[in-house]
Amino acid sequence: MAGRRRVLPKVAGTVGVALAVLVGCGGADAADAARADVQRVLDRRAEAVLDRDATAFRSTEAPTGSVQGQLATGTAEFENLRALPLTSWSYHLNTFRRAGDRVTAEAALRYRIRGYDKAPVTAVRTLTLTRADGGGWRVASDEPSKKGTEQLWEQGEIRAVRGEHSLVLGVGQAERSLRGYAELADRAVPAVTRAWGEDWSRRVVVLVPKSLDGMAGLLGAPASGYRGIAAVTTGETGGSAKAPADRIIVNPDAYPVLGAFGRQVVLTHETAHVATRAHTGAATPLWLSEGYADWVGYRSSGRTAAEVAPELRRAVAEGRLPDALPDDADFGFAGDATGLARAYEGGWLACRMIADRWGEVRLNEFYRAVGEHGRRAGAVEGALKEVLGTTLDEFTARWREYVRGQLG
Repeated sequence: MAGRRRVLPKVAGTVGVALAVLVGCGGADAADAARADVQRVLDRRAEAVLDRDATAFRSTEAPTGSVQGQLATGTAEFENLRALPLTSWSYHLNTFRRAGDRVTAEAALRYRIRGYDKAPVTAVRTLTLTRADGGGWRVASDEPSKKGTEQLWEQGEIRAVRGEHSLVLGVGQAERSLRGYAELADRAVPAVTRAWGEDWSRRVVVLVPKSLDGMAGLLGAPASGYRGIAAVTTGETGGSAKAPADRIIVNPDAYPVLGAFGRQVVLTHETAHVATRAHTGAATPLWLSEGYADWVGYRSSGRTAAEVAPELRRAVAEGRLPDALPDDADFGFAGDATGLARAYEGGWLACRMIADRWGEVRLNEFYRAVGEHGRRAGAVEGALKEVLGTTLDEFTARWREYVRGQLG
């Protein structure tokens, strides 16, 4: 089953600029000077990453063992990054606290992948720096902050495989396996474009961590919430045309269990989320965003409704025809798996019904109209009236009959 992230992941969020400075005996001027010195060290560190200059990178590091607990530092971190095709990398200090020869800071690490990110992705980092014997500052630890998430290079050495429309980045994965993901993504992108149109980047970045725990680290959530979920897409809601490209994150434990057809449907589903992100916001209910992504995934499959929606078919056969469209709460990963399946199937049938009754062009117009509303209240009702010429009550009744007719 394909997954999704309802809340924007912390890796792609915009951080605040609150400044908290604890000054020592030198006063405010000394604290400002230390802050400027630290920023210069981080600028040199960023330049070293972009230049692939290991010596320059190590010159920004404190001696090994200065601070324990970081996920990856020094040579290991630098080597893990080598395969990442970067076009920008920079640090921007937010909070800054100095106590003698030690600084703790929160910084926004902003980076872009060449050819894929139109705007920087932001990772919120907590940095500890110590002052060297010569008086200069050096980075002793560089970790995800409580507001941030792990980055793929912190989990091991990145291996990159480029496809025609995709970039697959993996840790602990064989190149052959990553090539398989690229082939699936390269089929997904044109399939989504044929359904949605060309007003999106038509490129995807797929992240394949080593394990389920690695996936959870990238999402900043407990692994238990994603067990059995084949893949998710970061930042699929609340986006804008200026938002950076989304990342499709694969669960390496669950995804390979799927058959060839299922793997393709999942990756096409997640790619549809990437394509529709700029038109998916707080006003978009999950039955629409998930139903549309599933509609794209199954659009050219030739599968019948009974084949795609077995759990809802079973419920209809038992006389439990749903009274209403699925609620957002029905899509929770931690809940009942059967109920979750019925929610996806119900959303898919709603979008399929629109495509059958009003046409695919109207389905796309309806999706965009809902997302443009800005807030949930009245969004679906307004789009139903404006685009489809119906009301929510009439649409729900028609959907219930469609479900009965397709699955009864």
